[in-house]
Amino acid sequence: MTENEIAKEIVDAAYKIHKILGPGLLESVYETVLAYELEKRGLQVKRQVPIKIRFEDIVFDEGFRADLLVEDKVITELKSVEKIRPVYKKQLLTHLRLSNRKLGLLINFNEELIKNGITRIVNGLEEEYY
Repeated sequence: MTENEIAKEIVDAAYKIHKILGPGLLESVYETVLAYELEKRGLQVKRQVPIKIRFEDIVFDEGFRADLLVEDKVITELKSVEKIRPVYKKQLLTHLRLSNRKLGLLINFNEELIKNGITRIVNGLEEEYY
């Protein structure tokens, strides 16, 4: 699957979860349920994945943790906050750069309409998205 095909599944699953559970729960609840829903769809999902980073000639085993890593391609960061701050988008872009991945999704489940809580962050992805 391409990054965009994976992202389409993630977004669809987020819509389903938000419709059923609504906003206002802890991020950890959305993380657990989203991982379950994606696995149910046949996707490989890892939770709280430590991502190695290289600085000069040193590799650090845990530069940061990705909330979800789907199919080893798409980093998905989950929030349940009143407002997405610009720093969250910058952090995800940095995570993509440092992990050499091309697509990330920032999903804030604490929105009345989930479509307002989904942000796509791209790091050199060339194909068109859905």
